[in-house]
Amino acid sequence: MPQKIIKTQTDFLLEKEELTHGDIVYLLQANQKERQKIFKRAAEIKQKYVGNKVYYRGLIEFSNICSKDCFYCGIRRSNKHTNRYLINEEAILQAVKFAHDNRYGSVVFQAGERSDKEFIELINRVLKRSKELTNNEIGITISLGEQTYEVYKRWFGLGAHRYLLRIESATQALYEQIHPKNKKHSFQERIKALRMLQKAGYQTGTGVMIGLPNQTYEHLANDILFFKDLGIDMVGMGAYIEHKETPMFEKKDSLLPLNERFTLSLKMIAILRIVMKDINIAAATALQAIDPLGREKAIKVGANIIMPNITPTVHRADYQLYENKPCIDEGADDCTGCLEARINLAGAEVGYGEWGDSPHYAKRIANNKH
Repeated sequence: MPQKIIKTQTDFLLEKEELTHGDIVYLLQANQKERQKIFKRAAEIKQKYVGNKVYYRGLIEFSNICSKDCFYCGIRRSNKHTNRYLINEEAILQAVKFAHDNRYGSVVFQAGERSDKEFIELINRVLKRSKELTNNEIGITISLGEQTYEVYKRWFGLGAHRYLLRIESATQALYEQIHPKNKKHSFQERIKALRMLQKAGYQTGTGVMIGLPNQTYEHLANDILFFKDLGIDMVGMGAYIEHKETPMFEKKDSLLPLNERFTLSLKMIAILRIVMKDINIAAATALQAIDPLGREKAIKVGANIIMPNITPTVHRADYQLYENKPCIDEGADDCTGCLEARINLAGAEVGYGEWGDSPHYAKRIANNKH
């Protein structure tokens, strides 16, 4: 007689069309055996909806000068023990040229949050010159914090077409525990900014930290449903890793062990892929800070974006949002060769020279026109 297959609760949930908040909480608590079923289902969905390619976003962390004072961040304004820097315009463009010459589809311009006139004008010039330098071929993601709608529109018009603005937690009470209570760190303003980015025409991205002090499975389920309800096109999220020059470092003894934060991050990526089948999901560098194969493992369970660091090596150690950041002493060439081998080992291929836009964005824009 054939052996009868007994289905578990996880099996039933993975067959559902839509997952509820309670379903997501249940899956986040899956044990090792059940976790493999989640990862397998996420891999199948990824293959069907976004394919087997991994797209590069060459990351240029061009300044660690920040006007914000977030309690978790190593480049927060109050940290007096970091060397502040702003890479000059020509060095930024050299990094763009490197990305283009090496057939990266896109670059990411990332910096501490500033909204002064001098900073905005620098970005105006860099965007314009980046497009000219690459014959309009390079895709551009920017991650430059909260700005006015007019600034968002101007940068979009100059060639930026994706914007990453992380929420860090979609639960207001938890958000307020990890940020100072003032207008500069308003939960409502952050959400308003995400909606403005969508209105301005960007592929809009956000993300959260996993394993924060006082964070629950319910909070993480909220995060996934927040992404879905807002219609986010791309997500970057990874394990929270503490930094000794931040107020939250004093809570280090209350945190989940790093390996548990890592496993929970993989579950979040896999469940998000199941819930939002056609979005872009980044394999965060923070995962590699915990596990040498962290980003490859993320690719296997649903991620399809990797951001090789092409910041000039001399400045990398000064852009540490968290401790033990990997690749800070490598040159951009080292990073490229290493990553391709890692991606191939994960059973994927690099989409060289392709922007790798989010299929979800194309669908969202089409729906908005009807």
